[in-house]
Amino acid sequence: MKILQNVSLKKYNTFGINAIAKNFCEINSIEDLVVAFQLSEYPEKFILSGGSNMLLTKDIEALVLHINLKGIQIVSESQDDVVVKAMAGENWHQLVLWTLEQNFGGLENMSLIPGNIGTAPIQNIGAYGVELKDTFVSCEAMEISTQKIKNFSKIDCNFGYRESFFKNEGKGKYVITSVSLKLTKRNHTLNTSYGSIDVELEKNGITNPTIKDISNAVIAIRQSKLPDPKILGNSGSFFKNPIIPINEFIAFSKNYPDAPFYKISEEEYKIPAGWLIEQCGFKGKRFGDAGVHKNQALVLVNYDAATGQEILDLAHEIINAVYVRFNIRIFPEVNII
Repeated sequence: MKILQNVSLKKYNTFGINAIAKNFCEINSIEDLVVAFQLSEYPEKFILSGGSNMLLTKDIEALVLHINLKGIQIVSESQDDVVVKAMAGENWHQLVLWTLEQNFGGLENMSLIPGNIGTAPIQNIGAYGVELKDTFVSCEAMEISTQKIKNFSKIDCNFGYRESFFKNEGKGKYVITSVSLKLTKRNHTLNTSYGSIDVELEKNGITNPTIKDISNAVIAIRQSKLPDPKILGNSGSFFKNPIIPINEFIAFSKNYPDAPFYKISEEEYKIPAGWLIEQCGFKGKRFGDAGVHKNQALVLVNYDAATGQEILDLAHEIINAVYVRFNIRIFPEVNII
């Protein structure tokens, strides 16, 4: 394990922010991780995975540990189901494609979500009506203070909407090393009602879709709305969709009867943050090298050399504008560093 100095993190974060890591090392094994945490000369450690759900607003003084643990394996299976274990450094979308090749169902609606496996439980990632928790069995994580591996069940993870134990009580205390998911081998449950999946399938003349068809539809929809971070720096959806109680929803819907919404329960409704932002006039607007994507107002972008602080300033401006107009508070989905 080699420690490098003054490493640009531009290629390690999908926003393409040129923050500098004073000290940096690749973690290619559990043993590397143990050794790294025992380096007393670097008292502060910074965990870096796929860099897809973070906004770097400053250089990193701590020792940056880039998690590069690899491997996908089947740990158990029956006639109907299979449990797959993937190491934290594996790319999420590549895992989805691998499961589709095996005809394992459950992840197809989450195709093309950027990032690596290790950060998926932190955010309880999700898309098009499906969340990680729907297939999640357990994850393994190293406790930073002891370097011991602990197993976390679904209940332990305390998943919520883009929330988990690791984002709250366990923040900064653990590093996820692997994730195990239970997927279907047959009799797949198909979720086509959320978003534009049905429309995309119909456009392609597909009336009896497979899990691969659903994945292809999701990929087509995402590519039509979301920029490729390799071409235009971004972190996908920057903001969470706000969930409001029924009394606020009733007042909101009276004032904005054409606004889209999703019923979460008898007491809660989700309002698309992208619609709120677009109504405030930000969609497609550019502020120097920071901006809001022309096809999806949820996505903030780095056109070239924007700093993380410039993007954060834009985010705050959007949050304030939405609150002033709609009396709804939206919050970043990405981690601000």
